[in-house]
Amino acid sequence: MDNNDLFSAVPAQPQPEPQAMAPAAKPATRSPAPPPTSSDTYDASAIRVLEGLEPVRMRPGMYIGGTDEKALHHLFAEVIDNSMDEAVAGHANFIEVHMDTQGFLTVTDNGRGIPVENHPQVPGKSTLEVIMTKLHAGGKFDGKAYETSGGLHGVGVSVVNALSDLLEVEVARNRKLYRQRFSRGLPQGGLEELGDVHNRRGTRVRFHPDPQIFGDHVRFDPGRIFRMARSKAYLFGGVEIRWSCDPGVLPEGSEFPEKAVFHFPGGLKDYLQATLGKEFTVTREIFSGRTEKTGGHGAMEWAVTWYGGDQQIHSYCNTIPTPEGGTHEAGLRIALTKGLKNYAELTQNKRAAIVTTDDVMISAVGMLSVFIREPEFVGQTKDKLATVEAQRIVENALRDPFDHYLADNPAEAAKLLEWVIERADERVRRRKEKEVNRKTAVRKLRLPGKLADCSQNTAEGAELFIVEGDSAGGSAKQARNRANQAILPLRGKILNVASAGRDKLSANQQIADLIQALGCGTRTKYREEDLRYERIIIMTDADVDGAHIASLLITLFYQEMPELVRGGHLFLAVPPLYRMTQGGKTLYARDDAHRQELMETTFKGKKVEIGRFKGLGEMMPAQLKETTMDPSKRTLLRVAIDEVDFEGTRDAVDALMGTKPDARFRFIQERAAFAENLDI
Repeated sequence: MDNNDLFSAVPAQPQPEPQAMAPAAKPATRSPAPPPTSSDTYDASAIRVLEGLEPVRMRPGMYIGGTDEKALHHLFAEVIDNSMDEAVAGHANFIEVHMDTQGFLTVTDNGRGIPVENHPQVPGKSTLEVIMTKLHAGGKFDGKAYETSGGLHGVGVSVVNALSDLLEVEVARNRKLYRQRFSRGLPQGGLEELGDVHNRRGTRVRFHPDPQIFGDHVRFDPGRIFRMARSKAYLFGGVEIRWSCDPGVLPEGSEFPEKAVFHFPGGLKDYLQATLGKEFTVTREIFSGRTEKTGGHGAMEWAVTWYGGDQQIHSYCNTIPTPEGGTHEAGLRIALTKGLKNYAELTQNKRAAIVTTDDVMISAVGMLSVFIREPEFVGQTKDKLATVEAQRIVENALRDPFDHYLADNPAEAAKLLEWVIERADERVRRRKEKEVNRKTAVRKLRLPGKLADCSQNTAEGAELFIVEGDSAGGSAKQARNRANQAILPLRGKILNVASAGRDKLSANQQIADLIQALGCGTRTKYREEDLRYERIIIMTDADVDGAHIASLLITLFYQEMPELVRGGHLFLAVPPLYRMTQGGKTLYARDDAHRQELMETTFKGKKVEIGRFKGLGEMMPAQLKETTMDPSKRTLLRVAIDEVDFEGTRDAVDALMGTKPDARFRFIQERAAFAENLDI
């Protein structure tokens, strides 16, 4: 988790903007608008054209996902990805990463070096300057310079340049050394020729993040940079990555060395073996392998095994990590499931008929790396692969090797199949127990103002909406789909569990009702299989009080049921703030920015009646269903924990929600620069 935000909300199930199902009732008469003033003038002078790298500095979140610590470290990813592209293309065999005490980060490779001759499309400017100062300028658009690459949009290194207060590029090319410096995206002089070099080639990028963007207190975390650099070496056995940092960069007692060399010819199998250590595994041999790019198909490498823990599949595309998975992971899941079920048919094991993909993957741990041309990602930060063809490539590449793996090791294959069948039997047994437990819990909780449960007896597809107040609860109960949507109203703000003792927590009736409704227990007694709902949705008013209630609830889940959050079960509903009507057309706006967007697009030049909802209880049940509860139209935000910086997450929760006001004050002071659009 990033320390500038208590919790990270990940969009889930993006849906189209809610549209009105029928013309709305005529709103109350409004006072005529005052005559326009000079500040209301909307003409050509009001339109601003952003040039060069201005869009990046004005809206960095569009390019690197924000201005927090995760976004800061994404700058390093963009730079090292360019060097990795050179290595994967066969033009570089080492990359150096260095951190110094001034906060600079330097990445050096021995590749071909960025071209320095004048660019034919931009007369008078070197190609290096064009690449560094213009968006969508790069050598990865036509596939001639790079057959596969992580950079696709031509914005990576120019974005780093825009968000650095000082960046210096050195290029050793054709036995000449060149250098150019930039500040906040602007050249600080032209390209310099520094003389002849005979034992050097490639590109060196040295940069310092701009404190105007990221804040004075935000610096690179050496441990995080170390792990990111090491993971790149695992992804491509043909590259050696050399890590170093100045004395004093690492905190006292750090587990990370000041110098290290990463080179793993065994690739992902080495990484998986090192990660598992002496952990129990179902089979002795890891299912691993690699394929080369042939006949226009992508290359890939994989290493998978099964163990006693929960599923951990780490995937990559063109060495770019895809923490949210995507189509390549889908291909892996399908191939492993089909392979095991086919083996069950060959061995006439009829018990495997109940096995599902989830049973196969629930205890799988592994790595998947694919290299394909022109991959499509979800967003500039490339967290999820969307290329449809990747699923087929992975599935076809894994099918025969997995069949051979099972056939060549019949004893191990039988153990694995039995292990998966046991997981399936456990799932079926838990489902039956849950149906009984649900009926028992319903009898206990069906009290006035408490749980209005759904009618289905299984957790799959079931949703629990936690709402504030009886008024909102009444509307939600009428708006819900009784088959799979349950409603639990709360009376005002719940207890702040981060600052309350265990005795106070156990005595709180609202929290006790919520825990009993979920049925999964808390802390060490938490059992994922006993969770009675697939989604837990916090649905509060779109105001400050609603946000506070939501933060208290998220803190409760984080402290008492962190595995529920890790399992992807916790969501935030996004109710609208405005209702906009023009003639027979009604749309809903999430916030002021969305309202302004609709005024400038859909309702441009039209007279619009705008009504603001004071809370969920003020909305008619049909409106609440249409905008916030209908799965085909709503937008949900999934709550996630940043596992890379789990200690930072815990410290942030303690600072903001704990018992020490001085820590809370210090936390807010340090991050005041990031506060925008305050609703005061």
